Amino acid sequence: MLAYRDAKTMAKAMRDALADRDLTISHSEALEIVARQFGLANWNILSAKIEAPLARQETVIFERTAPIVRIFDVAKAHEFYLGFLGFTVDWEHRHGDFPLYTQVSRGNLVLHLSEHAGDATPGGNMVVYMKGIRDFHEELAGKDYRYMKPGLEDEDGRLTVEVIDPFSNHIRFMEITGE
Repeated sequence: MLAYRDAKTMAKAMRDALADRDLTISHSEALEIVARQFGLANWNILSAKIEAPLARQETVIFERTAPIVRIFDVAKAHEFYLGFLGFTVDWEHRHGDFPLYTQVSRGNLVLHLSEHAGDATPGGNMVVYMKGIRDFHEELAGKDYRYMKPGLEDEDGRLTVEVIDPFSNHIRFMEITGE
C-alpha cells in the first residue's frame, strides 16, 4: 500500500492515467492533488512531511509487570491465590527454612508472592485491567470461598471486582466498558 512518502510516484501514475484519457496536467498540479488526498492543504506541507526524519523507533519496551505481594502464611496464600483466584505456581524459591519467594500466574497476570519482610508492604493495592469480568465474578461466586464474597460494581464506565487477600492486600479487577 502506498503512503505519503510515495507521493511523487502517485503523482506520476495519476498524470499517466489522465494522459491515457487525453487529459494533461502538470507535475506540480498532480503533486497538489496528491497532497489534498492526504488531507493536507498543499504540496509544500506534504513535501516537508516527506523530508522529515522517520520517527525514532522506541527502544524501551515494557513487556510484563509482576507486582510483589507480601504474604505471611504459605498455606493461606495458596488457598487464596491458587484455590480462590485460580492462579498456578510458576516457580518457587526457598532455601531450607528461609522465607518463600514465588511466582504465580493466571493468563497474562503475574504476581510475585513473598514472605521476605523487605519486599513489599502488607495492605497494598493494585488494579488489574481485564476482559470477561462478569464471567470471572461468576467463577469466584461459584467457589464459595468462606472468607470473601466479592461483588460486581458498575460505576462510571467500568466494572470492578475487588478482593482482599488474607494479608490485607487489595486487588481491583477492572474492565472498562465505556458505558
